[in-house]
Amino acid sequence: MVSGSKEKLFKQPEGSYQTMMVLSPFKAWPVGVCLTVLFLYLPSAELAWAQSSASIASGDETLGSRVEKLIASGNRWLVGAQQPGGWWSTQDHPAVTAFALMALKGDPSKTYDDPQDPVMGQGYAFLDRHIQPDGGIYHIGLVTYNTAICMMALSVSGQDHHEDPIRKARQYLIGLQSDFGQSGVLDHPMDGGIGYGSSYDHSDMGNTLQALEALYHTQQVGESADGISQGRSLDYAAAIRFLQHCQNLSTHNPQDWVSDDPAQKGGFVYYPGSSKAGEFRDPKTGRVALRSYGSISYGGMLAYAYAKLDKTAPQVQAVLQWLQANYTLEENPAMGLQGLFYYYHTLAKALILYEMDRLALADGRMIDWRSELVDKLSDLQLEDGSWLNDNGRWWERDPALVTSYVVLTLERIHHSLK
Repeated sequence: MVSGSKEKLFKQPEGSYQTMMVLSPFKAWPVGVCLTVLFLYLPSAELAWAQSSASIASGDETLGSRVEKLIASGNRWLVGAQQPGGWWSTQDHPAVTAFALMALKGDPSKTYDDPQDPVMGQGYAFLDRHIQPDGGIYHIGLVTYNTAICMMALSVSGQDHHEDPIRKARQYLIGLQSDFGQSGVLDHPMDGGIGYGSSYDHSDMGNTLQALEALYHTQQVGESADGISQGRSLDYAAAIRFLQHCQNLSTHNPQDWVSDDPAQKGGFVYYPGSSKAGEFRDPKTGRVALRSYGSISYGGMLAYAYAKLDKTAPQVQAVLQWLQANYTLEENPAMGLQGLFYYYHTLAKALILYEMDRLALADGRMIDWRSELVDKLSDLQLEDGSWLNDNGRWWERDPALVTSYVVLTLERIHHSLK
């Protein structure tokens, strides 16, 4: 999220938010420099996957205007949906309110920049009431998810008093990194990941991704003035090992369920041994294998970046190839309409983070994915300015959550057009 001084993080919220939109985890440099580095690092065969932001067509000005209108209407709906206690949808999971606050904070019109604005003030006061003595930010359950999302919302609040809670929340998340089996030894497929932080006996991709993203976007808070980490640090090598154990890639994942079937190779599952997309009998090996699916594969691509794995690594190249072969905006690949808007959200974040203005598909077509996604989201918007999914899996029948997903997606697209 942040570059520069601690003062910038808390006293210039618009700067910190915009940096969250674009900062590459590969190099903490300005965007133009990051683009240059991208071309230096990508092999020539992969240069077609990215084009410099400097070459964006003039038509993007019109696209930008369309995006601004969609953001404004979505945020107007969010303002009207806030409850008297400052929360959205539920008091049990402050992450939903945190998503809405980040959506409002990122509006390019800067309408909601003032932390004293009643909507923002009440929303952040609600989050503050969920800061726990153990460092987490939650109410009842889903402690990793709630803490990670709330951390990111606090980091763009523009309020100095949020620095200490963020620092403590970082340590809380780091303390949730799994170490099954013998302590200090990577001897279990779940080691290195992060789970729900409760009675579940496994790590998973969703919680690991959220934690990695939150730790990345708040890294400045976790460092002293001389750049030295304060407190415990996440074991990123162990985290990468866990991510590999969620990927259908036999060269980096030795588990029996892994398949090199072309329809699955390179994609991700939810956690080692379990896929939300189900299983199948691998025709080549005869073993029961797990299906890769879209949203979690974009999540894997993001997680590798936040865990500081080089973009040229074979694990990253493999998931990119799977995503190229399975690109669609009609469904969450292998999941149908389940988690569709989260799929759009992770797709946009990943392609922007990897600085891909155009995406080369497996059939050789080069697509302007941003224009296509904006068209799709425009078509799906309801008359009142909100979005929701008729399929309620993963809370996507909640218009506050889904509208926040969409607005955040559009804000990232808008910022990437600059």
